[in-house]
Amino acid sequence: MNSLLLNTAAEQMANVSATGLAEYAWLMVAIPLLSSAFLLVCGRVTDKWGHWLAVAASWSSFLIGFIIFCQMIGQAPAERSILAPVFTWFKAGGGNETIELSWNLLLDPLSMTFVLLVTFVGSLIHVYSVAYMEHDPDRRRFFAYLNFFVASMLTLVLSDSYVALFFGWEGVGLASYLLIGFWNHELANAVAAKKAFVMNRVGDLGLLLAMMAMYAEFNSMKFVDVLGASRSGDMTGGWATAIGLFLLLAACGKSAQFPLQAWLGDAMAGPTPVSALIHAATMVTAGVYLIVRSGDIFVASPTAQLCVAIVGAITLLFGAIVGCAKDDMKKVLAASTMSQIGYMMLGAGLGPIGWTLAIFHLFVHGFFKAQLFLGAGSVMHAMNEQVDMRRFGGLRTVMKVSWICFGIAWLAILGIPPFSGFFSKEPIIAAAFNSAAFGTTGAWIFGLIAMVGAGITSFYMSRLFFMIFHGEKRWTTEFDGGSDVHPHEASWLMNGPIVVLSVFSLAMGMVLGFTDKFTQWLEPVTGTAAATENASVSVLSHVAISVITLILVLCGLALAFVMYVRKPVPKVAPASNALVEAARVDLYQDTVNESVAMLPAQLLTVGVGGADRGLIDGIVRGIAWCAGALGRALSHVQNGYIRAYASYILGGVLLALVLVVGSQLV
Repeated sequence: MNSLLLNTAAEQMANVSATGLAEYAWLMVAIPLLSSAFLLVCGRVTDKWGHWLAVAASWSSFLIGFIIFCQMIGQAPAERSILAPVFTWFKAGGGNETIELSWNLLLDPLSMTFVLLVTFVGSLIHVYSVAYMEHDPDRRRFFAYLNFFVASMLTLVLSDSYVALFFGWEGVGLASYLLIGFWNHELANAVAAKKAFVMNRVGDLGLLLAMMAMYAEFNSMKFVDVLGASRSGDMTGGWATAIGLFLLLAACGKSAQFPLQAWLGDAMAGPTPVSALIHAATMVTAGVYLIVRSGDIFVASPTAQLCVAIVGAITLLFGAIVGCAKDDMKKVLAASTMSQIGYMMLGAGLGPIGWTLAIFHLFVHGFFKAQLFLGAGSVMHAMNEQVDMRRFGGLRTVMKVSWICFGIAWLAILGIPPFSGFFSKEPIIAAAFNSAAFGTTGAWIFGLIAMVGAGITSFYMSRLFFMIFHGEKRWTTEFDGGSDVHPHEASWLMNGPIVVLSVFSLAMGMVLGFTDKFTQWLEPVTGTAAATENASVSVLSHVAISVITLILVLCGLALAFVMYVRKPVPKVAPASNALVEAARVDLYQDTVNESVAMLPAQLLTVGVGGADRGLIDGIVRGIAWCAGALGRALSHVQNGYIRAYASYILGGVLLALVLVVGSQLV
């Protein structure tokens, strides 16, 4: 096992000193962070132009990141792990007892992949948001929160230690909370924000526990020390399992994976650009980043690695089933995001053979899923903020640009060649069938789940596409009860970013999928291809996997076409079987959470409260009552009569005499 670890990540921690623009990599974080603070502090003075400042800040971070990326491309693979010191935050003690927390940026292929994704897609969404939020009186505050998110996400992926990563981790959680509840004048939005915040705290507890375990065992929380110990065999199986499971809990919270997935659907209450950037393309993939970055820990613990794969497999099916029954197009896309991240988690759980595949699908997914959400935002913009797909239909005739762009992203997520999703998702399915991590039985189970998930994905995403753009026009006043709707294309300030994302969704797979450039780029982190060859078996040929998967995808597409184009779409949700009813309420995930977590917690609270009132308060009140009773009894002694006092004195003297005489007799 340890020899495999040495082969797969031998070059990961060979950090070299920063030179050139890499020395100023901290500007990628500082610029959006300072612009966010500026917009919040300066207030309404910046209302007219603050959004353009935020856009410029985001593009500046992308420009710096892109230049550093180009600089790294020209270096040898062994020199593509750059450490850029920022400052020493905390230092105490001396000698062997020194405690030092330094803030450094780790610029390696994995972190720079995320930098390009976050800043480029984020900048396009910034531009889109200028028009989308044009009439919102709090647009300045929206862009301040958006830039705070960008800074936090970059902190997360560029950190060289789990401590610094935790700051970014908490920052993106705070930004998510602020943006989900941005329109907090509506109670449902505020409740959704609180739900997301609380469920993410469960995941954050997992990350904290993992960090505590790391420090207890290795006296360090730096990647170089913790992952180095796992590769060298200094991390025992018990510690690796504990740390791995804690990290998995953190990933489940942030990436909306089973069993902490319930918050993502409600998070769609935020503005659509937020859903595109935070809850589709970037933040929700942070859990996948954490697992892959900590990959050596999971390889050291087969138990933790198996749990990652199981979580991914369950979630990809869970999200796909839920997506089939939703009529709210944003919630369909949320379920799709949950499912696609499940594919990434499954890939990451396969070990070194799947790390690169998981990151490639994450990277590609960020483009076409952001495009889908922005396209949904354009439809909402044209339909008076309507999200019910039963109120759409036939929009291809009046929104041709949106139809074409949305169609490209739809084909990409289906995995139809030559669109990008085919080159990113199909290899994960093949790897699930061919991974030796869990034996032949495990390969069949995970492979079949991934393959079936592809067919279900094709059905519900085709259902989404056809219900919005095809079929009869259901937005007429006769259908929707008199609503005055005049659908139209959005401005090019909104359509421009969507078109750019469409180009990437179409071309990225062909550019990167036909070559091994992306694999070679990530090799310093994920290991060489030769190191993963021994980690594979062959239960089904790659050609057979591709053909069967494509057949299932086409069957799902055809079924959706028959049900939602050939047949009329019902105005109300029809009564159906128990599975459909369950899927409409997210497979009762809220009910399960309430039964498993909330109800026991409430009962515990009632019990502890009763014990506190009955026992603790009872003791305190009992002592007070006894003191009062004693006081009341003794108060009769002080009656004000001289004869009574004389009697007390006489009694005291007699008692003293008895004691003296008695002592003499003894």
